[in-house]
Amino acid sequence: MNNYTKQYINGEWVDSTSGEYIDVINPATEEVFGKIAKGNKEDVDKAVAAADSVYLKFRNMPAEDRKSMLDRIVIEYEKRKDDIIEAITSELGSPKSKSDKVHYEMGLTHFKAARDALGNFQFEERRGDALVVKESIGVAGLITPWNFPTNQTSLKLSAAMAAGSPVVLKPSEETPFAAIILAEIFDAADVPKGVFNLVNGDGEGVGTPLSSHPKVRMMSFTGSGATGSKIMEKASRDFKRVALELGGKSPYIILDDVDIDEAAKSAVQKVVNNTGQVCTAGTRTLVPESIKDEFISKAKKYMDEVVVGDPNDDNTTMGPIISKKQFEQVQNYINIGTKEGAKLYHGGTGKPHGLDNGYFAKPTMFTEVDNKMQIAQEEIFGPVMSVITYKDLDEAIEIANDTKYGLAGYVMGNDKESLKKIARSIEAGTVGINDVPGQADLPFGGYKQSGLGREWGDFGIDEFLEVKTIKGYFA
Repeated sequence: MNNYTKQYINGEWVDSTSGEYIDVINPATEEVFGKIAKGNKEDVDKAVAAADSVYLKFRNMPAEDRKSMLDRIVIEYEKRKDDIIEAITSELGSPKSKSDKVHYEMGLTHFKAARDALGNFQFEERRGDALVVKESIGVAGLITPWNFPTNQTSLKLSAAMAAGSPVVLKPSEETPFAAIILAEIFDAADVPKGVFNLVNGDGEGVGTPLSSHPKVRMMSFTGSGATGSKIMEKASRDFKRVALELGGKSPYIILDDVDIDEAAKSAVQKVVNNTGQVCTAGTRTLVPESIKDEFISKAKKYMDEVVVGDPNDDNTTMGPIISKKQFEQVQNYINIGTKEGAKLYHGGTGKPHGLDNGYFAKPTMFTEVDNKMQIAQEEIFGPVMSVITYKDLDEAIEIANDTKYGLAGYVMGNDKESLKKIARSIEAGTVGINDVPGQADLPFGGYKQSGLGREWGDFGIDEFLEVKTIKGYFA
């Protein structure tokens, strides 16, 4: 049993003032495997006060010293590799290989990227007799989701620390242990007291008082649109800056000149990766009518090859859904798709054969989907693919953009002009061509209802900075 029932405030592990706890469930077993503190407003007040007390000192810390601090964090993070992998495998249900090669590595990458960005980041610029200065915005509140316990926390924390902003972090109560390990890493890396504060708890007890606290100058949130809207509303009362990374319903456009086998394999991976619990998942697969039948047949073959099961089994490629609530949501959407008239071609409701315990879902594919259907418009957050056909590129682009979201988009094919046309036409913050790997120094964020602001690398650092003009600077 992992009992971490204290908060990390001002460089110390302290008792939560609530005296209450939250059970953390292993989604692969449906059993309690740990407890965390259920924080409240008083805990938030203490954490914000600690961060505010060191704000000016941390803001004025030389960038080179903050870079050295991030370098120490990288070293300590690498020492805790096994602990991080074990935590994510247990709390998220991620297959151990994915906990290693995806989750652990993504967290490490962001600390390295922020450290490296500080190497040539310009905090000051002379313009004639004036000086333009970028300086820390102040205390930042960070609220992170359950689906990527290291990636989302590390990218926000590394950017804030690089910018000189002390933080109060509220991780998801469903996957809190990776964040607790990060607190231990920061402690070992001699991060100054007050710069990082961790308050565990739920949205009502911690998220609400944090997003409405008068000493918090910025809120950075990743999660659902509904929660993002509430945070934005609370932050608007005293004009906090808000950075939001919200949902997505990303199109994956397949061109008619592709290697169909390769495209089918890639499209399935875009849906089952992290059990479909990815805001950038390419869940709307747009296929030319001319290759539809062959594509669907090959996609089914690759879905059949997905091994759903125990995250600790080396053969497992897809773990469980995070919770009973999320599992039921995915099941509900599968029922909705059937009622809407889409053809259930593979998978469906219920658990895979032999998996009675755990929130395991079947990789599912709908064909004959109309983009107006609910399953094509709403974020399911599970391993469910909607195959939509199109006649020509213009129709594909129209379908791709016919959504309230705009987080990501994908296109696969060989004709360079068609690839460029689609990539430039998709209304999304990130467009991937032919599965090219990403870079940690590229901006990440969304159009439309997928959010506000950008994260990763120097773009992420900018989110935590204010710009000041000093006129007549030693003119």
